Amino acid sequence: MRRTRVTQACLAALLMVGGWAAAGTLPASADDSPAAAETASAPASAGLLTAMQRDLGLSRAEAEDRLAAERAATGLVPKARKAAGAAYGGAWFDAGSGRLTVAVTADAGASAVRAVRSTGATVRTVEHSERRLDAAKSRIDRLSAPEGVSSWHVDPAANSVVVNVVEGERTADDVERFVARAREAGPVTVRTVPAAPRTFAAGTVGGDPYYTGNARCSIGFSVHGGFVTAGHCGGVGAGVSGWDRSYIGTFQGSSFPDNDYAWVSVGSGWWTVPVVLGWGTVPDQLVRGSAEAPIGASICRSGSTTRWHCGRVLAKNETVNYSQGAVHQMTKTSVCAEPGDSGGSFISGDQAQGVTSGGWGNCSGGGETWFQPVNEILNRYGLRLHTA
Repeated sequence: MRRTRVTQACLAALLMVGGWAAAGTLPASADDSPAAAETASAPASAGLLTAMQRDLGLSRAEAEDRLAAERAATGLVPKARKAAGAAYGGAWFDAGSGRLTVAVTADAGASAVRAVRSTGATVRTVEHSERRLDAAKSRIDRLSAPEGVSSWHVDPAANSVVVNVVEGERTADDVERFVARAREAGPVTVRTVPAAPRTFAAGTVGGDPYYTGNARCSIGFSVHGGFVTAGHCGGVGAGVSGWDRSYIGTFQGSSFPDNDYAWVSVGSGWWTVPVVLGWGTVPDQLVRGSAEAPIGASICRSGSTTRWHCGRVLAKNETVNYSQGAVHQMTKTSVCAEPGDSGGSFISGDQAQGVTSGGWGNCSGGGETWFQPVNEILNRYGLRLHTA
C-alpha cells in the first residue's frame, strides 16, 4: 500500500478522524463519513472484527460479544488475584462461558473463595499455587535446553509447568535428561509440538515494514520518541529505514536472546501515531492502552508480510528455546506469522499486547507464534505508549 507524507501542521486534524497509518504516513484516503464515525464508537475496528470472524469462526455479533466479555475479564484478574492472596493459582478466560476462571489452592479460606466469586469469576480448586509453579519454572529456566525442547511455561488450567517437545524428539537422550531434571524442579507436564520455533525476520510495522541493512521487520507500537519492536531485528546503534527506504532513526535499546525486544528512535521528518496498520484491506486500529488480555482471550496480529491474522492467547511467561538461545517471559498464541512479521503488533480490541518474536508454521498451514509483552518493554526502557 503506497502512502504520501504530510506536514506536521496536518497532524492534529488527521488524528481526529483516526485515518493515520504507522510511522507518520497516511493510508490512501481518510474517511470522515457517518460510517467512519460509527466505527470509532464501536468496541473495535471493522478490520479487527473481520479478522476475528475469519480466523476464529465467529459472526460479527459473536466477535463483539467476545471482546466485551474479554474486556470485563481483563479487569477482573487483578481483583481476583488480590482476593485469593497466597492461594492464587492463576486465571484464564473461557470462551465457551465467556467468563474468567480463577484457580485457588485447597487451603484457601472460605472468605477468600467468596471474595474471588464476588468478582464474578468462576473458581476452580487446584493443588499448586501460582507462586509454586512460577518458582518451578524459574528453576527450569536455569537449565540448558537441547534443541528438541521447544519451550516451557506455567499453564494455570493444567496447574503444571508444561514442557513442549518437538515431535519425534521425545525419546532423544538429551531431551529425556532435560525432562527428568525439569520434573525435579516441580510439577511438569510434557506435550508435543509439530516443529521447533524460529524467529520471523526476513533476509534481503504497528505492522508497517522497516529495514536494517538487508533485513525487513515490522513496527510494533508507537511510543513517545519512537517505536518498539523485536530485539532480534537489530542491535543498539543499528540504523533503520522506513517503508520508503528513507532514514528513520536508530536502535536505542535491544536485547536478544534472553529477551526479544527493542526500541527505535524516530526523527528525520518521521513522527509517531497511535495506530496499528490495516494494510488497506481492513481499517486501521487506534491504540488506546495496554491492558493485558488473559489466557484464552482472542488476539490479533499485524505484520508486513501476512497483514491481519487472529487467534487466542495460549500461554504466558513461556520460555522459548530458539537456536540462538532461550527467550523468557513470552506469550504464546494460536496466531500464524511468517518471515518479515517479526516485531509487528499484537493487539486485543484496542489494547496493545506485544511485539511478534517467532514461532512455527505459516499462514497457509497454521502454526503458533510468540510475542514479547509490550508492558515489559515499556518498563524496561522507561517508555510511554503513544495512545489515542
